[in-house]
Amino acid sequence: MDRRAFIGSLAGSLLAAPLTAEAQEAGKLVRIGILSTGSISSNLHLFKVFQGRLHELGYIDGQNVAFEFRAADGKNERLPALAAELIQLKVDVLLTTGTPAAVAAKQATSRVPIVTAIVADPVGAGLINNLARPGGNITGIADLDDELSGKRMALLKEVVPGLSRVAIMWKTGNPAHKTALREAEVAGRSLDLRLQLLDVRAPSEFQPAFTMMARERAGALILMADSMFSVHRAQLVDTAARSRMPTMFWVRDFVEAGGLMSYGTVYPDLFLRAAVYVDKILKGGKPADLPVEQPTKFELVINLKTAKALGLTIPPSLLQRADQVIE
Repeated sequence: MDRRAFIGSLAGSLLAAPLTAEAQEAGKLVRIGILSTGSISSNLHLFKVFQGRLHELGYIDGQNVAFEFRAADGKNERLPALAAELIQLKVDVLLTTGTPAAVAAKQATSRVPIVTAIVADPVGAGLINNLARPGGNITGIADLDDELSGKRMALLKEVVPGLSRVAIMWKTGNPAHKTALREAEVAGRSLDLRLQLLDVRAPSEFQPAFTMMARERAGALILMADSMFSVHRAQLVDTAARSRMPTMFWVRDFVEAGGLMSYGTVYPDLFLRAAVYVDKILKGGKPADLPVEQPTKFELVINLKTAKALGLTIPPSLLQRADQVIE
């Protein structure tokens, strides 16, 4: 199936939304726009979760809802144009995934309600006034990813003997990374870890970055959350394996693909909650008055096969704390 046909089939089955009684009686078709920093394939499982929750809330695909999906495929520079396209289509609600997508949506409109499914530090990114009362046209979920750098470093220190230097791969242009890097520097000092910061802006820079890690004798790598890394997940996991680099990711998808460990927010939960926000807004709720939620559940996933290939022994206490161990 080619890309256009796939998007068409997705449009026919992905989203549906409940209307107010007046809108239903009038036969109004609500339009939901979806703006993603990633690709269709990398986010499809999450949107299925979103679709399922919407269905439970009474959304009927093709009867009371239509949607438009725009994905940047990891190229954040495309987001402003994609956001503008969705606004021109007169969508009633805009769902965003990824901090750069939320920023692009905010720049594109101050009128259309925006619900964030994945966003780190929305206050620091200038998206909202505060979590309790966002104050504008944006609300949703804050995934807290920028605050987890210290926990990820501590976990790596438990696994990698004598760890003293950690490489951090990040990307200029992702507004969430500024806060995340500050948190990482604070955590590094407290854990007595030196940091090697690697600004990687394109897939062609992956291998040179790993070469620099080897040159500086980094003992482990942490990837900051970014859609470009997700889109090229297989390449990153393979390069880490060939470089024999213990790597910590922010989401389980990398570990399921062969990466060593991940610690982060449970993304499907965020999309379940995002559907509830969409429901509230379509029923008359104002984003300015809907508090931004923060996740309460985080998961640790470990790939035992990868650990053995790297010559690492995962402490039994850590295995007991893991939410999933892949063997």
